[in-house]
Parts: sequence; C-alpha cells; structure tokens
Amino acid sequence: MDIHKIKIYSILALVILFFNSCNSDKKELKINKKNQVTKESFDCPEFLFKNKENNLNISFLLDLSDRISDEKYPNSTMSYTDRDLGYIETVSESFINHIESKKLVLMNDKIQLYFDPPPLDATINKKSKELKRNFNRSNISKDQIDQTKIDYKVLPKDIYTLAKKDGNYVGSDIWRFFKDKVKRYCVEECNRNILVIITDGYIYHEDTRLTEENRTSYLTPSMLRNFDLTNSKWNNTYDEKGFGFIPATEGLGDLEVLVLGVVNHDKRRNPYGKDVIEKYWEDWLESMGVFKYKIYGADLPTNMEGAIQDFIRK
Repeated sequence: MDIHKIKIYSILALVILFFNSCNSDKKELKINKKNQVTKESFDCPEFLFKNKENNLNISFLLDLSDRISDEKYPNSTMSYTDRDLGYIETVSESFINHIESKKLVLMNDKIQLYFDPPPLDATINKKSKELKRNFNRSNISKDQIDQTKIDYKVLPKDIYTLAKKDGNYVGSDIWRFFKDKVKRYCVEECNRNILVIITDGYIYHEDTRLTEENRTSYLTPSMLRNFDLTNSKWNNTYDEKGFGFIPATEGLGDLEVLVLGVVNHDKRRNPYGKDVIEKYWEDWLESMGVFKYKIYGADLPTNMEGAIQDFIRK
C-alpha cells in the first residue's frame, strides 16, 4: 500500500472518530439535560431523590364488589376474602422488612390502602385511614413498626367483614380511580411507587359505563360472551375489532402496578375468560404509560409469596 492511500485511510479514520465522538457527546448531553430537568422538577431533597428507588410508596386498591361474596362466589379451598387478606399480609410484611433494613437517615417510606367508591360505612373509612403510615427519620420507632405489623393483620380483616355485612355491593370503580385519583394518591416524587390492585379483573360501576367504539370503561363476563371472546381465536377477534379498556389517564411511567386475584367467573361458558381479562389489563396499563406491571390469578397466598416479594424487591 503506497503512502498516498495510507494518508487517505488515516484521514477517513479520524473523520469517523470525530463524528462518533460528536454523536456520543450529543447523547451524553441529552441524557444529562434530561436528568437535570427531571431533578429540577422534583420537589424533594437531593439526598432522597438519589435514593428514590429505595424509598417505597406502596398503595393498595381493594375491589370490594360482590367478588368477595361467599354466597355468590364460594370456594371450597379458600375463600377469595382469605386470599385477599393473605396477599395484603405478604405485601405489608415485605414493606416492613424493607424499612427494618434501611438506614435511618434515608427513611422515607409509605404504605396506605384505598377503595373506590368509599364505602358508606364510616367505620370502614376510619379503619382504612388507620392503615395510612408514613415512616421518616423523625418519626420512626420500633413501637410504630410493631403496631403497623399488627394493624395490617387485623384491620383489613375488619374491613372485609364490614364490607360483606349488609350484602349491598355497589361495585368497584377502578377505572375512575385511575382517571381522577391515582396520580394524586399513589405517585410521590421522591419514591418508588407501587400500586397493588386486588381484584378479580372485572371492572364495573353503575356510574362509570363509558363506550368509545369497541373500547369501554367496564368489563363483565356477559360482555366477553357478547364480544365473541370465548374461543381459541379470541385474540384475533380482540385485535381485529379493537376491544379493550378506554385509557383513563396518561403519563404513569413512575408507577408500578401489581394486580392480584384475577379469576374467570364464567369458566363453563368461556374457558378463555382469564386470558382475555389479562389482555384487557395489559393493554390498558401500557396505554397509560405503566412500564412495569405483573398480573396474577387468584392463587393461594402461600404460592404467591415469592412472586409478590420478588416484585417489591425488584
């Protein structure tokens, strides 16, 4: 190879290196700029922001509709109420284990419980307020931690008992909760936000029945039959006709969602019901910007412990 060609190749190599360096600088600048904007937008101390992923903010959203009725949906192995209570206990224990392992100076962790609409029984609302806990370096104590352990074993059971007492189930407005409340109630700027939804997967409330073409704000077993989502080709039908939930909001990239208790109440007429329900939820969560989510069936709490703990531990 002559000197002339060597010089040309050397120049080309330098040019390529120069442009790669420029592109790299631009990417780095873009990332830094994004990080800078993000930090400026958070109204929390810098040391908490840096530890954001280790600051848990766990919210429960309970479906207290007729799914918890032992008369309507009996289960000889374990009632759905007892399954729910087992899930709540596992999540709360994971939360307690988390805060017990943290340094005091970095303590900024929260746990709370919601339902929508709020029950008419004032006692239920009072007990839910008692489950709202905020641990920080100025208020945490062993007594408070021990009391939280007790309360999350006792008070949820009281709530379910009271919710079933009169047998007047008004439904669960999960869609409206996402539209109007999830950002205000469940997303904190300095925390890793986890919403644990305990539901059979069906959504219905008499005041929230919206329809936009083949998308709805609610879902019932009869709808799946009417939509012909009951055979092995249900996925094709779902995609072709554009079924799914109407997005209730957007911008939920800072929220992780764990759905527990999905069950097909119409197995004899629709053997694919659970698969369809999960598809509805997956598409809905993604349409609202949720990046991390898991959807599980109504398995026994002991079988779900590992999955729940892994989700919370990341």
